[in-house]
Amino acid sequence: MSARRAADVAFPLRTDARGRTATVGAAEHVADLVEAVLFTAPGERVNRPDFGCGVNLILFAPVDAAVVATTDLQVRSGLQRWLGHVIEVDDVAVELGEATVVVRVAYRIRATGEARVDEFERSAR
Repeated sequence: MSARRAADVAFPLRTDARGRTATVGAAEHVADLVEAVLFTAPGERVNRPDFGCGVNLILFAPVDAAVVATTDLQVRSGLQRWLGHVIEVDDVAVELGEATVVVRVAYRIRATGEARVDEFERSAR
């Protein structure tokens, strides 16, 4: 990923107000990549069956400290494996609620040095 790139295709793929493929800036594109790693379940991608963390799979898991700790480790290792060349993860916080998971990721974009904290949420509802 180049810091000079003006725009990347938005994820999830959508159209903009002009009916064209929506684009986002470099920092937003990196956040989209993080979200893709977090919520893609291993086995979901045919040509990369081990891609992703599958955080959304724990939506119906019993909420306890072991599940949160395991998810935290799963997120850190997945981001390092798949996006280690793009970001440096500083911190991960996982919150599990009733059929809701919130993942807060603090990271730095390697190409620009920009520090970001993004929050990603999924609900079973």
